[in-house]
Amino acid sequence: MILKIKTVILGVVVATLVACDTMQQVLGDINTGTGGGLSTGEITAGLKEALKVGARTAGSQASQTNGYLNNPIADIRILMPPELRKVERNIRKIPVVGDDIVDDFVEAMNRGAEKAAKEAAPIFVNAITSMTINDAANILRGDSIAATNYLKRTTSPELERAFRPIIKNALDEVKATRYYDALKDGISAYNKTPLINDINVNIRELPELEDYATEKALGGLFTLVSIEEKKIRHDPYAYSQSIIRRVFGSQKSSATIGGR
Repeated sequence: MILKIKTVILGVVVATLVACDTMQQVLGDINTGTGGGLSTGEITAGLKEALKVGARTAGSQASQTNGYLNNPIADIRILMPPELRKVERNIRKIPVVGDDIVDDFVEAMNRGAEKAAKEAAPIFVNAITSMTINDAANILRGDSIAATNYLKRTTSPELERAFRPIIKNALDEVKATRYYDALKDGISAYNKTPLINDINVNIRELPELEDYATEKALGGLFTLVSIEEKKIRHDPYAYSQSIIRRVFGSQKSSATIGGR
């Protein structure tokens, strides 16, 4: 038992030393480039603040009217499920109601996502609670969306669980669920009409609406977060938060000098 405890303690010590060594290397790179000093706490705080800015900006952009349906920053419009998209042209041929069924459903689905996005920022921000020394070092040295990928990797399950009931309520509120059911009913009725070609869709295999909309809504939000992260890395001095300017400005200066 004593040997086992010693082995565990040794493993923790080694892991801590490796993490510290990684951060020291990053700090050395930054300080060489800027002549200034950054602590591990400052780097972690700067990365957390950047993620919070990205999350809040994404939530604000997506929750605007047409934030999903016609977003000016990125194409995050939620389309019909792929199974239905393949036969959308045929669905629109359903007499009288075809176009309306498709258009109303797509619009309602995107309106639901916009309503849900209003609640997204606090969920994102609350999820940014822990970041190890190693995480911070890897993110700072990573590519242009390393922080976004970290957020996606560490928070997606929690975000999905929290976001699902919100988007379900939003979809019900804008009647997207009713339009989805009407769409499926329309396909079934059309397929029963004699002497016409069936719309080749298995209604039973279509995804649950809240599952599909939740996945697409969160995907759109992460897209907007990644765009904001790229902006922060490209021009940190455009932001009012001094910790963002200090951390990402130091990284930018170091990269510039290292590339000379």
